[in-house]
Amino acid sequence: MTLRLTPEQDERLEALADMLGVSKQSVVSMAIDRFDAAAARQKMLDEAFDLVMTRDKELMERLADA
Repeated sequence: MTLRLTPEQDERLEALADMLGVSKQSVVSMAIDRFDAAAARQKMLDEAFDLVMTRDKELMERLADA
């Protein structure tokens, strides 16, 4: 796989790799894993919010009017 970065992005990636003491590839892999985990957490939060807003719609409307 080829990853095309701007010179600025490559500099930031290099700095992160140096700071963490790992390869640039490892930093990219870590970033993907963290992004995926954050997206999964957000999806779960959105689903929980939708459930509460559907299940407790009347209560939420009363609270909004209070």
